[in-house]
Amino acid sequence: MAKAVVRAGLVVVSLVWALGAQAVLAADLGSFVTQGSKAAGLSACVEPTEVMRRNHMEFIEHQRDATVHGGIRGTKYSLAGCIACHVSTGADGKPVPANEPNQFCGACHAFAAVTVNCFDCHANVPNGGPVSEAGVAAHQAAGIAVAGDESAVKGQ
Repeated sequence: MAKAVVRAGLVVVSLVWALGAQAVLAADLGSFVTQGSKAAGLSACVEPTEVMRRNHMEFIEHQRDATVHGGIRGTKYSLAGCIACHVSTGADGKPVPANEPNQFCGACHAFAAVTVNCFDCHANVPNGGPVSEAGVAAHQAAGIAVAGDESAVKGQ
């Protein structure tokens, strides 16, 4: 009986420690905005930070549906708008892809252990930057020309 009580106590202490460690790590993440991005110079996003952290995917999915089904583009929740604001530039002056590990999308999604597949098809830098091979294939399957042709493919 005493062993069961000790084990239960250890489990409780371990859980409290693990939850506390996650809270500390989340606090360290803070209001992560990549330095050198347009967002770094702004005081707020299109919604308060906590709302964006919790609901950004719902906003993006709703915008996707409005665009695909209703042809509505250019609202404050567009993925292109997120990329244009949150992407930073590298030492060479070129935009750094948002899904790189040390960039805005990449850093937060790595912290949350979430795989981001938006950029399999969508540009991860503003103004029609490199398009992934999957994105080129999707455009070709739909009969849509890809700007830059072969040079538009990531990694080439």
